Amino acid sequence: MAFIRWVGAFLIVLPFAWPHLRKDWSAIKGRLWLMVLLSLTGIGAFNTLQYLALERTTALNVLLLQSSMPLFVATWSLVLLGARLTLAQMAGIATSLVGVLMILMKGDLLVLAAFALNVGDLLFIAALIIFGFYTTMSSQSPKIAPASFLAFTFGVGALSIVPLVGWEIAVRPPMEVTAGTLLSLLYLMLFPSIVAYLCYNRGVALIGGNRAAPFIHLVPVFGSAMAVLLLGERAEWFHGLGYVLVLCGIAVAARKPKTAAI
Repeated sequence: MAFIRWVGAFLIVLPFAWPHLRKDWSAIKGRLWLMVLLSLTGIGAFNTLQYLALERTTALNVLLLQSSMPLFVATWSLVLLGARLTLAQMAGIATSLVGVLMILMKGDLLVLAAFALNVGDLLFIAALIIFGFYTTMSSQSPKIAPASFLAFTFGVGALSIVPLVGWEIAVRPPMEVTAGTLLSLLYLMLFPSIVAYLCYNRGVALIGGNRAAPFIHLVPVFGSAMAVLLLGERAEWFHGLGYVLVLCGIAVAARKPKTAAI
């Protein structure tokens, strides 16, 4: 699934990116090692590990673990770039994290006491560590057109998955091809791949990883809101409180720092 997703996204982007790639190639060659590393981590490794994790754990566990993403980005930013969180950013991340937990735990934070890690969770933690690295280092990529960045990383990232595809074909049953499968793959190519990565990369470039990462906490907000609007689930008090905490926390964490980092 990961290979088809990225090959498809690459082929969709390439016609639009080709003129920019030709113009940006000298800049890409100047930091080729970094561009390849970003392709291997943010495209190849992160998504493949994420899919393997989802086979072995629950969606709730993944959402809980995903809420720790700003901490991984902050750690990589400190280690690699010397960029530290401000007190306001720390407070904002903590506030939005409580809001995420409020939504996922349905108002009962004591549910966390029963949380236990499994193999899938460990795989997803590895994926988060890798994506935190990608988020941090993508701000150091050469100044090229967004389409060039997408096409290069999608293409190289897809190539890096080829050995795993060969292994999967050898040991697992073939994927069942249905209309639903094809539509799902098309959705993956267009929205979580092209649109989401284009917006995410641009956001990181504009405000940096530490300020961009807290927006990950909007995932359960949008997910729960869609469940209410589209699936007929009932809106509860913890949804409203969680939304307020997440939005307030992000508003604080994403503000341009005016004080020195700690």
